[in-house]
Amino acid sequence: MEQTSQREIRAIDPTWSIADITARLAKTLAGEGPAITLGPISVERVPSEIAVVVSTSGSTGDAKEVGLSAGAIFASAKATNKFFGASKGQTWSLLLPLTHIAGVNVLVRALELGTIAIDARGITGKYPDADYTAIVPTQLFRALNGDSDLLAHLLSAKSVLVGGAALDDELREQARAAGINIVESYGMTETCGGCVYDGLPIGDTSIEINSAGLIKISTSSLATTYLNDVTGWSAKLENGYFLTSDLGEIVNGKLNVTGRADDVIITGGENISLTKVEEVIRNTFAGIECAAFAVADQQWGQALHLAVAGSVKPEVSEINASLSSQISAAAKIKGVIYLDQLPKSALDKVNRQELASLVLRKGK
Repeated sequence: MEQTSQREIRAIDPTWSIADITARLAKTLAGEGPAITLGPISVERVPSEIAVVVSTSGSTGDAKEVGLSAGAIFASAKATNKFFGASKGQTWSLLLPLTHIAGVNVLVRALELGTIAIDARGITGKYPDADYTAIVPTQLFRALNGDSDLLAHLLSAKSVLVGGAALDDELREQARAAGINIVESYGMTETCGGCVYDGLPIGDTSIEINSAGLIKISTSSLATTYLNDVTGWSAKLENGYFLTSDLGEIVNGKLNVTGRADDVIITGGENISLTKVEEVIRNTFAGIECAAFAVADQQWGQALHLAVAGSVKPEVSEINASLSSQISAAAKIKGVIYLDQLPKSALDKVNRQELASLVLRKGK
């Protein structure tokens, strides 16, 4: 690529204030100065249309360096503010890390409203007031289970966007019963974060389900490319749609995300959904926090294991009785590990690779 068609890229300095970051971000989105990266990447220059680069790998696979244009980022911010009915002068509070697109989105949504996001990260005590905010399910859980200051902040907001990971049915109902106006977000870094709210596509987003049950997304907030895997990016595009790894269905005009295609393992020759395993365990043992994962195994191909966090610790025999009766005999776990907490990303996604590594280090 011609040198003149590229721009320099620089990382956000964590010592900058939110006002400083927003000012630099505004210049970047206007096409002035360097592009911004949210973390370490493999290149020093990017195509001129790229404004922000986010490294993401989800819960599995090698990290992808996602290049997002100013147009995509603004499209996302405008669609979100329009969905909420936000108007000029209203405010967003920042409760998410700036190492992920979800945090940057908060800054741009505020910028689009002519304000600067209120930095509410790491606050102890009373939170400042804001009209809107965005959180992950773990933060919602904390607010509903003892963090009264955070709860007051969420209750005072007109709308609270919840994303980053699947929202448990019970937690959703607790939030709504408490009076928090939550909106569930679905999206990924490749779509500049959430592009479907409460099952409804926002902006010009369009959703299709392909023959394999995978969700396909067309949207103006779609990324430009994977900087470190252009071929891989091209393979994800189908007639203008981005092919996700998520399984879903359209029910009464709304998107229902049912799981991930890469959450399905083959153990003993039978396909087992890790998401389904977790659902059965949570529904059987009240208050349990768990994650199903696979470990390579000579006998089974992939051996099913379970990680359990917190005070609820059912025995393997109890777990397997539930799984075999509600899924199949092949769904029995081969081992369980009990942890104080599950290893998660900053946006609340369980790191199944780390869990598998824990088992392997312990010699299975």
